[in-house]
Amino acid sequence: MAKPRKAKPEDPKPANSGAVVRHQKLCLSIDTNLRRIYGYTELEIEVPDIGIVGLHAENLGIESVLVDGDPTEFEYYPHNQGADSENRCASALSSPISAADAAAAAYISALEMELIPNLLINCCTKMQIEQINTETNGVQSSAEVKQNVKSVRVNYWVEKMETGIHFEDNVVHTDNQIRRARCWFPCIDDNNQRCCYDLEFTVAHNLVAVSNGSLLYQVLSKDDPPCKTYVYRLDVPVTAQWISLAVGPFEILPDQHNALISHMCLQPNLPKLRNTVEFFHSAFSDYEQYLDAKFPFGSYKQVFLAPEMAISSSTFGASLSILSSQVLFDEKVIDQTIDTCIKLAFALARQWFGVYITPEAPNDEWLLDGLAGFLTDLFIKKFLGNNEARYRRYKANCAVCKADDSGTTALSSSLACKDLYGTHSIGLHGKIRSWKSVATLQMLEKQMGPDFFKKILQAIISRAQSACPVRSLSTKEFRHFANKIGNLERPFLKEFFPRWVGSYGCPVLRMGFSYNKRKNIIELAVLRECTATLDSSVSILNANPDSDNRDGDFGWPGVMTVRVYELDGMSDHPDLPMAGDAWQLLEIACHSKLAARRYQKPKKGSKPDGSDDNGDMPTVDMRSSVESPLLWIRADPEMEYLAEIHFNQPVQMWINQLEKDEDVVAQSQAIAALESLPELSLSVVKALNNFLTDSKAFWRVRIEAAFALASTSSEETDLAGLQHLVKFYKSLRFDADTGLPKPNDFRDFPEYFVLEAIPRAIATVRAADRKSPREAVEFVLKLLKYNDNNGNPYSDVFWLAALVQSVGELEFGQQSIFFLSSLLKRIDRLLQFDRLMPSYNGILTISCIRTLAQIALKLSGFIHLDHVFELIKPFRDFKTIWQVHIEASRALLDLEFHYNGIDAALLLLIKYIEEEPSLRGQVKLGVHAMRLCQIRVVSVSNEDIKATTLVALLRLLESRTAFNNVFLRHYLFCIFQILAGRSPTLHGVPKDKLPRMDDVEICNEQKNNFAALVTEIRPPPQPPVDNPNLLHDNLVISEVSKEVDTVSNSHERKTAVVKIRVKQSATTSKAEEADNGTVERSQDGERSQGRYHDVDRGATSSVSVDAPQKNSVEAVSISNQNIEEVNSFHDHGSRITASIGSAKIASEGDNFGKELQCTADSGNVSVHPQPDDPSSPSIIQDNYIDAEARKYASLQTLSVSRQDGCSLGTVDSQFQGKERKKKKKKDKEKKRKREEHKGDQDDPEYLERKRLKKEKKQKEKEMAKLLSEVKAPLTELIGKKEETTSLTELAGKKEELDINSATVQLKASELSKVEIRTESREGTTSAPKFRIKIKNKTLNKL
Repeated sequence: MAKPRKAKPEDPKPANSGAVVRHQKLCLSIDTNLRRIYGYTELEIEVPDIGIVGLHAENLGIESVLVDGDPTEFEYYPHNQGADSENRCASALSSPISAADAAAAAYISALEMELIPNLLINCCTKMQIEQINTETNGVQSSAEVKQNVKSVRVNYWVEKMETGIHFEDNVVHTDNQIRRARCWFPCIDDNNQRCCYDLEFTVAHNLVAVSNGSLLYQVLSKDDPPCKTYVYRLDVPVTAQWISLAVGPFEILPDQHNALISHMCLQPNLPKLRNTVEFFHSAFSDYEQYLDAKFPFGSYKQVFLAPEMAISSSTFGASLSILSSQVLFDEKVIDQTIDTCIKLAFALARQWFGVYITPEAPNDEWLLDGLAGFLTDLFIKKFLGNNEARYRRYKANCAVCKADDSGTTALSSSLACKDLYGTHSIGLHGKIRSWKSVATLQMLEKQMGPDFFKKILQAIISRAQSACPVRSLSTKEFRHFANKIGNLERPFLKEFFPRWVGSYGCPVLRMGFSYNKRKNIIELAVLRECTATLDSSVSILNANPDSDNRDGDFGWPGVMTVRVYELDGMSDHPDLPMAGDAWQLLEIACHSKLAARRYQKPKKGSKPDGSDDNGDMPTVDMRSSVESPLLWIRADPEMEYLAEIHFNQPVQMWINQLEKDEDVVAQSQAIAALESLPELSLSVVKALNNFLTDSKAFWRVRIEAAFALASTSSEETDLAGLQHLVKFYKSLRFDADTGLPKPNDFRDFPEYFVLEAIPRAIATVRAADRKSPREAVEFVLKLLKYNDNNGNPYSDVFWLAALVQSVGELEFGQQSIFFLSSLLKRIDRLLQFDRLMPSYNGILTISCIRTLAQIALKLSGFIHLDHVFELIKPFRDFKTIWQVHIEASRALLDLEFHYNGIDAALLLLIKYIEEEPSLRGQVKLGVHAMRLCQIRVVSVSNEDIKATTLVALLRLLESRTAFNNVFLRHYLFCIFQILAGRSPTLHGVPKDKLPRMDDVEICNEQKNNFAALVTEIRPPPQPPVDNPNLLHDNLVISEVSKEVDTVSNSHERKTAVVKIRVKQSATTSKAEEADNGTVERSQDGERSQGRYHDVDRGATSSVSVDAPQKNSVEAVSISNQNIEEVNSFHDHGSRITASIGSAKIASEGDNFGKELQCTADSGNVSVHPQPDDPSSPSIIQDNYIDAEARKYASLQTLSVSRQDGCSLGTVDSQFQGKERKKKKKKDKEKKRKREEHKGDQDDPEYLERKRLKKEKKQKEKEMAKLLSEVKAPLTELIGKKEETTSLTELAGKKEELDINSATVQLKASELSKVEIRTESREGTTSAPKFRIKIKNKTLNKL
């Protein structure tokens, strides 16, 4: 069992750059008139031994960096330079599958790029360098330990307020998108870095700056015009993600019951704010009472902004929540109340779990999310009632069971968290994970009891507020608490957490029973299945070391309770094991006994099934209840398991459950079962109607009964469901004398919600011709025509919106088409009325637009698309209400999709996203387009998507628009995956099979920026005197670390990439473990300069050099390295791969080439020898390269030297031994193949393959012969700057190659084989590619 960590002040050092931020100060001046943000940040950092600190920064202009008050060197490489995708080849994205692969490669590369610090700061002074050089045996003095903590100050300004922080008129606010805090202040934007903050914001005197922590004081300057500085202090360590800011002319509303709470909004929304937050103090105090602790932050602020400003409806920060003003409501609005209360309660719960208590690792984020949801459920139960809480939980569990079928929903899977890069909280999968987290914790609460679970949460908070606080929480620690405080047994926990937390899939139980009258027992048959595939779930369990389910015992820990309702009462039977055999047969004893009764024969004239002509209830169902003591049976009545249960029992027992069980979950299950019956009887309709008319029943379940009545209404039942619905509505809302609707009266809220749903239920009724009955259309028209809200204290905007949406649900036939014109006139009248007097959040106009689009789609054969477009298009005006504008865009996307297909819809989506100014609007459009793609997949459409559309969509994914909007970028990626028939998630994407993207190519730029500095600190050992040539035989490469992915230095898309991997033998690797790399970069004066040292060098290293398409200089030389072939991503212009079979450092007398240069050019690239001046590592000689390309283009050099003078004879002998083994193995393989094909001598297929193989070998011999002719003049090429050799003859007559030049310089004693092969993708117009293999079989011995 895992033990909890010992209390310690802070968390361990992250693996970022080795630096740890102890404290950070942020001082900014914000000018809303000029839209400028400038200032500085000071970080108190524990500097690692290497002396380099890596920070994250984007969209920032770095003016200067100071360490302990002294200027220092730094390097700043913005990641989001704006990818130029003009060179994207449409033929390469000819299918959705290839486009999905390209999108996945671009998306994953962008996410990996964001993990790398891009502001590198040199924190070492010359004095410290000398001190480090004089270290002996790694011992440091106390003075040096103190100097390890540095004060780093970064003076900067925000260049682009596009993401992270935004300007909207005179309002400035931040968004807490994933890894976007770096876009408004430099920081270590990592979830493992937590520190305290001092925050100072200077704004105009008439504005209010709201930020995290406690407001210490305000300072009013004497400037003209005056400015005001707000000073905040946050004493609780948090990550940079939770630092927030909101600036604007806010109206401040202090809470009347709690001085710690402040509510703020813009002036027009103040009345709504005052009405909305009346309940909030109760939730605040209840959380404190339940957790037995005071609110961890000094104060709590809620700021409500316009919905188009924020990227989501709620943004969380430490002691601050920024929410959309769309959730505010006045005293006249009813429908918005419940959702707003829950949203505000969850934002407050997130302050406790998520901001204050943080996850120890990404695998533990589910736990904090689940605990926040658990607190929210407690609020719902207390303030909205137990029925609301249980109903919501039941519906959430049903959604989880349907979607929990892949590794995306595994809560604490290391592989899943690594693959998702933090995107697991986005979209539908994020909601499913959140609901599953809450359900998992509630299952634990059921097992241990509510009091013990409460003590666990109190212990977590108490530990965080102790003298030695521990504010992080892990899954292992929580499991330990469940054992020690919750008194749950270790074997149960050892099975529970791997199955529910570490894996995915929910149990599916199919159950049926038979009553044995003689034994008075119930024989219950159960089949247990899983929502996920058996193999995948078992494989995850077997990979988990904590799981014991390795021998085919696939199940869940614990037993399920079966509750039996009998004539004499109710009894629970916890007898159903959730593990073991999938098929199980249980015997449950009954406690009630029936007196012997004489069986009555059916009456004359009765139906064969036992029912009477005039009776409403079949005799068969009555006999089932009379001949057995059972009323109904329920499995898992207390929802102790997150399971999907299919129970089969007689109809009368379902009716009994609906009428007599007071649990809302039981009632909802009974309604779903009755609605799905293949044959309906009047008894079912009567039971549903009785429940609908029962005012004591929960209103949400009554609405379900209304829609069930509508679905059961058919010709078989003489539309009895429709008649019951109309009769019920008229009995409450119609005047008996006039036959017209009464004026609205919404004072009874449950009745209001039920009556509001009745028209939509009636609109779903269908006759035999699948059209809406005439009575249904007339009824909806009458309600619209005679709606009267005079004298009603509440608004009828949601009521009218529901009526308008019911019109969209109607299907017009020949008998009802005449009512369409009247309905459209009513809708037009409502639109005109709403334009003059806008409704709450434009809800009425939104429903009208949605209904008009639905009618246009249903009557597409009679209505021209252009007319509908002209009708809806004016609502896309950006001057309209934001919600209306977005709904109009959605409607036009729907029309484009259904009329012209998904290809046209995607093109329209790209246009709308580029025009949409708000981030949240872009997100909603992306979600809607994703749903359209899912509809296309479900409909199995064979419509082809044009390559140009895929290219345009991929450009959008790689653009700055997508970088600024994390959610939009994720949804665009999901669109590609759905079009390819895949799951819309990053989980399971095969990274090794993805194409390498040139604009997101990973390089090692930031690993070697300060290599020269490190060389000064730790100079590499000098080579031995007897081998002086080693210094000149360095391989000029850039070393890539195994642990850190790096980003391409090239900011131009049109570049060729050459990638060489160096693999050392075991002996050579050991000898070179201490080698250091040096990279010197030559850049324009506008870029900062610095150096970096690559500490961790593995046995293999690779280089990715992005060279300009014009002229560049690259010198390649080799020293004590064995080079293997590696496939590198190539530009469409060229590809070169060099493969050297073996190479070693020669002795002084050996003339083997100490210099090797291989260059193939199929574009306009000319390669020159390296200049004699070693201080100039790269020279760009091209007058045609534009200024931007020249600014960023550079070549990197890395000096690699041996640190000892040992002989390499051992390496040579090992190499020869390996060659003999390979040859022997090859001979055995040939012999085995000959024996296998001995009986295939007469097989025509075998003979054909053999013939083709011979032809291939013959061609290779001819190629080698041609190359031998080229070998002679090779020695003449040495020392020349440029030589052109035509290679057209080498390719034969099959392909025409456009090759300007090829230069190969070799110094070798014996060249055994050189191959040049051309490669070209089929169906592409790109230039051919060359693969050059150079193998040297023998070397001179030392």
